[in-house]
Amino acid sequence: MGKTVQVRIDQTGPATSAALVRGHRISVDRPLEKGGDDRGPMGGELILVGLGGCFTSNLLAAIRGRQAPVRWVSTTVTATLTENPSRFAAIDLAVSADCSDAALLQKLVSIAERACIAANTLRGGAELTVRVAQAEPAAEPRSI
Repeated sequence: MGKTVQVRIDQTGPATSAALVRGHRISVDRPLEKGGDDRGPMGGELILVGLGGCFTSNLLAAIRGRQAPVRWVSTTVTATLTENPSRFAAIDLAVSADCSDAALLQKLVSIAERACIAANTLRGGAELTVRVAQAEPAAEPRSI
């Protein structure tokens, strides 16, 4: 069995929760039109943020490791929703950067794509288990 990574999500409001990740706190909520308070992105949006962030951090590491002449990297993640069940049917990552060598940028993008845990997980599919567990005390006081 491999190394584990764990995050915790605690309810902080009627439709709001807080994700606790290595000491970082991220609010997760629904937009007003979906019954939330719009205090943060929805979980599905965070999947896209996680994918784009994972890919981009690997791309920046590849650039830095090779001292490649690439600046101002930007990754736009676009997802297409489908229903029954509600999910992303397709996800597109579009990368732009200040780089005069298109072949070099493509090579770096390929390296980042292969190294990205999120992309590898989505492509390969992960075993998902959802279960009820014993309640744990909240990491910090709750305000509901």
